Amino acid sequence: MRRVALYTAGLTMALTSALAMAQGSPESLLPPGFERPKARPATPAPAPAPGATPVVQPVPGAEGAAAPKALPKTLPNGRPIPTLKELEAMTPDQLDELLGLKPKFDMPPAARRAMKRVGVLAEDEGGFPAASLGKQDPRLVQAVLTGNKGRLVSRWGHILLRRGLASRLDAPAGMNPADFAGWRAALLVRMGEGQLARALVQDVDAGNYTDPLTNAAIDAYAFTADFTGICPVVAVQGGARKDADWRTLRAICASFQGDGAAGMAQLDRLLSENAWPKIDLLLAQKYAGAAGKTRRAVKIEWDGVSDMNPWRYGLTIAVGLEPPAELMRDAPVRYAWAAATAPMLGLEARAAGADRAAAAGILSSAAMVDLYSQIYGQSDIKGDWAAAAASLRTAYVGESPGERMAAMRSLWDGAPNAEVRYSRQVLTAYAAARMPVSAEFADDAPDLIASMLAAGLDANALKWAGQVDSGSLAWGMLALAAPGRGTPVDGGTLDSFYGNDPSDDYRKSGFLLAGLAGLGRVDDATRQDFAGKLDIDLGRKTNWTRLIDQAADANNRQLVVLLAGVGMQGSKWEQMTPLHLYHIVAALNRVGLTAEARMIAAEAVARG
Repeated sequence: MRRVALYTAGLTMALTSALAMAQGSPESLLPPGFERPKARPATPAPAPAPGATPVVQPVPGAEGAAAPKALPKTLPNGRPIPTLKELEAMTPDQLDELLGLKPKFDMPPAARRAMKRVGVLAEDEGGFPAASLGKQDPRLVQAVLTGNKGRLVSRWGHILLRRGLASRLDAPAGMNPADFAGWRAALLVRMGEGQLARALVQDVDAGNYTDPLTNAAIDAYAFTADFTGICPVVAVQGGARKDADWRTLRAICASFQGDGAAGMAQLDRLLSENAWPKIDLLLAQKYAGAAGKTRRAVKIEWDGVSDMNPWRYGLTIAVGLEPPAELMRDAPVRYAWAAATAPMLGLEARAAGADRAAAAGILSSAAMVDLYSQIYGQSDIKGDWAAAAASLRTAYVGESPGERMAAMRSLWDGAPNAEVRYSRQVLTAYAAARMPVSAEFADDAPDLIASMLAAGLDANALKWAGQVDSGSLAWGMLALAAPGRGTPVDGGTLDSFYGNDPSDDYRKSGFLLAGLAGLGRVDDATRQDFAGKLDIDLGRKTNWTRLIDQAADANNRQLVVLLAGVGMQGSKWEQMTPLHLYHIVAALNRVGLTAEARMIAAEAVARG
């Protein structure tokens, strides 16, 4: 209250000064000449002439006097003058903003970061060159970033696109660098890469935020259940926004900064206005109470709640609760992705999310092994997850190859669907690499090879080349994954693969041809003959194929990666076409991303 009183006194002085300025300089009531008395004359001044009228200043308000101007209704900054009651309800940040005391930047000029090369992955760390998109049409770059829905069919495509988005990049000429960072971060959030999106938005000073970057930051912090992380941005941006999401964040941040009473009052006001669903505001109150010093008992009841949204999910796990199972049963996959890396969730909930996140490319094989190792070390975890962790341990350290192979089979075949099965193959990649190359396990070779290639262990997978039959599924993956091939694939071997292809509409055969053609491992005559058998036209042109081909012609890796991401959108490989796969693999191969092209092509055959 002492600070509020000081602000009130200051505001009163400001109003008084404004009124005085509005009335002009005060006028003297003395006759002319008396403002600055002259020196006393040596001789008495002559008396005024008889009948002369003395000059006297008119009394204010009398006829002929200027009337005072009306009291101003706004502050010098144009804001309406609040009442005393409104002043008492304001937080210190709101008072600073009202009186124009809040600077755009809260750091000295020497500490501010430049807007060039925004990102978290430098070129010498595996990122792409900073100037990759500098000369590109900003409209094209914006359309590619905002038009991608974020879910890709390929695990390796996801990994490659994530690398491109995280690189330290200059914005295209004519594009606001903050907007560029915001669109990249927003796509990362849609891809399930909340932590990386949060790191990207944190690479920009709060005073440089624009609407796209602010929106992306809100989504990134909500995805990671880190609602207080955006408080520095909220403090600098202040009342720039009036929507319910922003007002809720301001209330949470007020509580976090020590003014819990004001923060709770703002949340109560939002609740009375029905600005947000009741369940969300109750969760926000519980979070604000935990973040600040104000304690309030908040009871969370899920009766009548029929769906889940990102804020609701983030606030729920942030306050130590688990969302009701019935709300999560048919929830979008983004919540599983968020759960996989949420440190506040239990290991079983994280493992359930990881079983989908690994197939998407969000988690590495090493991260999956670490998670299952923690489950194995927790004696209080029982049931299926404990059994899966024990099987993984056996897959790595079983006494015999047969025992290790049986453990891997139990993990793969125990998966409820193809997506989880592939995640389990990511999990067992290094265990598969330790298996001896033997005819005893020839029937398991396709799964072992797919598992190794899921983690990029192509050298280990190629050890099986002498044990697999020509034209088999295992051969097809190795033909694509091999770093180099001296001779092109002949038509007879392709026909053998076609004859053994169990996929619908010979999808795997189409992907094999597209991958081999993109890598230049099949001659034109064989390509055309096999394409005719499959009834596909790899030469067909679309706007997208023209763009990615032009980007490859210009040797622009970054743009090729962004366009490849557009072409790989989908939730399952059935949505990918041989035409798209061909142009993606060919473009990546031409710009020097051959390793990524090989892994994407091999994955297509494995999962197609």
